[in-house]
Amino acid sequence: MANNINVSAAVPFEAKQWQAGEHQLVCVEKWNETHDVISFRFQGIKPVKFHFKPGQFLTLLLEIDGEKIGRSYTISSSPSRPFSVVLTVKQIEGGKVSNYLANNLEVGHVVRALGPDGAFNLIDIEADNYLFLSAGCGITPMYSMSRWLADTQISPDVCFLHSAKSTQDLIFKQSLEQITERSRQFKLNYILEHVDAEPCAHVDMEAGRLSADNLQRLVPDFQARTVFVCGPEPYMVAVKALLESLNFNMAQFHQESFGSFKGDLGELAAAKESSASVKSDDSGFMLRIGDRKRSLSSAQTVLDGVEAEGLPIIAACRSGVCGACKCKVVEGETESSSQMSLTADEIAQGYVLACSTKLKSDVTLEL
Repeated sequence: MANNINVSAAVPFEAKQWQAGEHQLVCVEKWNETHDVISFRFQGIKPVKFHFKPGQFLTLLLEIDGEKIGRSYTISSSPSRPFSVVLTVKQIEGGKVSNYLANNLEVGHVVRALGPDGAFNLIDIEADNYLFLSAGCGITPMYSMSRWLADTQISPDVCFLHSAKSTQDLIFKQSLEQITERSRQFKLNYILEHVDAEPCAHVDMEAGRLSADNLQRLVPDFQARTVFVCGPEPYMVAVKALLESLNFNMAQFHQESFGSFKGDLGELAAAKESSASVKSDDSGFMLRIGDRKRSLSSAQTVLDGVEAEGLPIIAACRSGVCGACKCKVVEGETESSSQMSLTADEIAQGYVLACSTKLKSDVTLEL
């Protein structure tokens, strides 16, 4: 990160549209949402209009104590306000990246970012009425979606149930209440594990966690809504099981999933060593990229081959989630264990996630 980057206070109206890929962003504002959640507002070093789909995320490419690390964070701002982009980060006890950002990233610092990515968004998933279910920092994509709907639709039909430990842990509380006050069909309810003696507005008085009882009571028509879910992995597993037990149409169920993994680019060296150690007689098919070619075994991924050839590719999560290693199969057959960050159009065009894809024939790849 660098210091003392000045961004003009008057962003030119003619600013170019921000394109997907790697970017340099300068932090122009930093504030606390709660006692352990911080938001960072970024602009381009040169003025740009940020173009992304509400619900998508960016992957920050960082170097901490000499280790290259990638972390993905949902964009909490809305593309309807395009001259800056906001990332909201929850500090995790012992969390290397979240605490580094909280303690070191300041106004004027520059970060590298990759994206935007993510199929969990309001553009690729169409709906007429919405049910947002979130817990903890999983509220960030729902907040971006809520602001987008409030800015672009007249009285959007949204029911929003957010789960948190206490009133002190409510993220975006004031902003969400303002949206609720302005939009008659935007219904907000907080489900808290611990309810204060004098709770704030929109708190359900029955303390606890999301259940069949409070879901049916707070959202009687939930069966007719498209559901968006984000939160810690145990929460999302529990919500999915709850809806299945209520015979919900799971074709209308969508969840974000990248929050549970760690993606250390420091694993790159180990991956390269592993790829290089595979003997030629273990190889199955040939991977071709431009004038480069490499034999891959049935156990190796496309990412293994790309990295072994020393070609530029970012693999922030190495788990088939963040979308950073997206590339295009021009010729040949592959098998993928994950496509979650790819849109239907991208899949149709031949895009795959290199970290989650293995060869089933000789393949020609385009990075």
